[in-house]
Amino acid sequence: RRRRRIDVGRSFVVGTLAWLALTGVTLAEQTDAGESLRLFLGEVVSLKADFRQSLFTADSETPQVSSGTLLIKRPGRFRWEYKEPASQLLICDGGRIWMYDEDLEQVTVRPVDETLRGTPAMLLSGQATLDETFEILKSRSDGELDWVDLRPRDGSPEFVSLSIALRQGILQRMELTDSLGQVTRVELDDIKVDAEVADDLFLFEPPPGVDVIGVGGSR
Repeated sequence: RRRRRIDVGRSFVVGTLAWLALTGVTLAEQTDAGESLRLFLGEVVSLKADFRQSLFTADSETPQVSSGTLLIKRPGRFRWEYKEPASQLLICDGGRIWMYDEDLEQVTVRPVDETLRGTPAMLLSGQATLDETFEILKSRSDGELDWVDLRPRDGSPEFVSLSIALRQGILQRMELTDSLGQVTRVELDDIKVDAEVADDLFLFEPPPGVDVIGVGGSR
């Protein structure tokens, strides 16, 4: 059976996407967009949204597009479910990342720290603070959205920059540029902030008969 590695660093963005409490962020060089991002991340307890993810590569004029739904519940839990063009599910239960590929009948499970260290998912799942993980480069506006440009502090080989866009203080879009120059864009729609989200949606039990690869971390 063919096996495929799921790139959690990109899927999270994006996966990815669990908003966290941020503390100790220096705002001296930030504009209102940076302040709005801090307030949004600091106040949101849960989030529900539809997403559209587009991957732009240098060798193709047409992006690779996928879509699905996102659930987040602080602290540290997210459910990132791809529905089109193929069914895939990523769940963070606070201690482990479960990655289920329905077509391959395969589940990969890894400890959160090992899987997300130094990635946007580490930040967005609430496993680290903004100040620990990213340097804020600048804030800007394109007339429609207010953007905050970030750079990973650890010199991650996976990606070089992350930009987060808000409209009226609510997250709308994220753009991740990796070390190959590829850009992953995640656009959110039908966003519901602090909606009721059941805890059991962040638990995962491998279906009977599937391959389980890797080891779990502590809950």
